[in-house]
Amino acid sequence: MGNPHSIEDEAVDTGTLLAENASLRDRLLRALAEAENTRRQADRAINDARKFAIAEFARELLIVVDNLQRTVAASEPEVPMTAENVAVVEGVKATLRILTQTLERFGVRRIEALGQNFDPNLHEAVAQEVAPSQPSGTITRVMEEGYMIDDRLLRPARVFVSMQPGSAPTDEDSDSE
Repeated sequence: MGNPHSIEDEAVDTGTLLAENASLRDRLLRALAEAENTRRQADRAINDARKFAIAEFARELLIVVDNLQRTVAASEPEVPMTAENVAVVEGVKATLRILTQTLERFGVRRIEALGQNFDPNLHEAVAQEVAPSQPSGTITRVMEEGYMIDDRLLRPARVFVSMQPGSAPTDEDSDSE
């Protein structure tokens, strides 16, 4: 009652087992690599969520920043101010400064637009204006400040863009003629 398997059968079984072992090892390595990639993607998603979770809240606060800036700008004409008005304006300036510093701590920063070349990724052109002293496409006025949160656009700057005298009018200009 000996073993009915021959040495050749054992060689075939060993070869099959080695091939299966290599296949399982390959599948294991692929599964480990996929798990590592998934972990990295999850880490990136968590970091992005942390960075940009306040974006909607920050957008809402920018309305407050705009109004505080308008208040300060309205107080600056050469109109004699009473001591009480000076105190109110100084309080508004201090509030604006604190709010701006707080936004900056959370990665929100103002886009420098005035005097820069128009960039449709950062700026929204409100109008063109003739500005012989500026090259075409230069931002001459900022109607509303733009902001970034880390490397993402939070709100584009709304700007006026220069054009040279005699430049072809835009479609909007030709409609009014």
